[in-house]
Amino acid sequence: METRPYVAWDLIEDFMVDTFKAVGVPEGDARICADVLLESDRRGIESHGCNRFKPIYIDRIEAGIQNPVTEFEILRESPTTLVADAHDGMGMVASYKAMEAIIEKAKKYGMGMAAVRNSTHYGIAGYWAMMAAKEGMIGITGTNARPSIAPTFGVENMLGTNPLTFAFPTDEEFPFVLDCATSITQRGKIEFYARSGKDTPAGMVIGEDGSAMTDSHEILKGLTNGSAALAPLGGIGEELAGYKGYGYATVVEILSAALQAGSFLKHLSGMDGQGNKQPYHLGHFFIAIDTEAFMGKETFSKICGDILRDLRASKKAPGQERIYTAGEKEYLVWQERKDKGVPVGEAVQKEFIQMRDKYGLPYKFNFEGETE
Repeated sequence: METRPYVAWDLIEDFMVDTFKAVGVPEGDARICADVLLESDRRGIESHGCNRFKPIYIDRIEAGIQNPVTEFEILRESPTTLVADAHDGMGMVASYKAMEAIIEKAKKYGMGMAAVRNSTHYGIAGYWAMMAAKEGMIGITGTNARPSIAPTFGVENMLGTNPLTFAFPTDEEFPFVLDCATSITQRGKIEFYARSGKDTPAGMVIGEDGSAMTDSHEILKGLTNGSAALAPLGGIGEELAGYKGYGYATVVEILSAALQAGSFLKHLSGMDGQGNKQPYHLGHFFIAIDTEAFMGKETFSKICGDILRDLRASKKAPGQERIYTAGEKEYLVWQERKDKGVPVGEAVQKEFIQMRDKYGLPYKFNFEGETE
């Protein structure tokens, strides 16, 4: 049962927008960024929602390693492709502009693809794929990230958590959305464990000696200094097919760097040779495919829905109440939260109050007094 206080969606959105504006993000861009963050909480992906507002975005802007104003420079363009440089601006803003552009290309030519370099964290990957799905299109996206994953048979963090994400329109109330990292877990989930005072389950992270690490705070330190690494999807070694996650993470790394002549692997650490913080220079890719250009949107959505319904209706394992398909649980979270608001934990409550007081913003939260 949820014990954290809920805060109204509109209140948190307005607060985020005003806080972004206070550090120099233009209002229109601030609204895009706030919506991406809140979409994470709407879908129950709390590792990428309010939990990351201050440490990943506000703090990086204040540290001078992320630009609040996004210069979206188009480097090359064709009827179906786009290459852009985000100049270390807001990754969510650059991604929105890229996705908008290729959706329009897909409407004209059936498909569109964009590659963006010198960007920053772009929030949940599913947001961008769902932009296409809302238009009756297939959406595909991926991004590289600061080194976290060790290659199979290695212990050095080389690859980012590199999500490979798909969204398909269906004839149901929600799209199929597969949004997951190519690591067995992601840094954001470990940050969430650390904030909640919980250990990370054994088997998700390996140390330099090849043994499992569970102390969430120590893992976060190790991921930064290189003494810890996430296991790829599947697990450590070949027995549980960790090489598959390693391979998919490499695919995302290549598509996020090679198409746009961007940075990759250790160059994405966020540190210079002297150990000083610097911009991350991340790369993203986006694909939109118009289902109308094949056998039509209605046909695609109906068959996609039929496949998902057949999967959910298949024989269940003993003791299991139901089978889910990707995107269904997230939809159910939204149904439960849409009238209640955003559940906000104690650590985030303190951050909200800190930011409000620092920037002199006129907000009063329902949880105040509970953490003093």
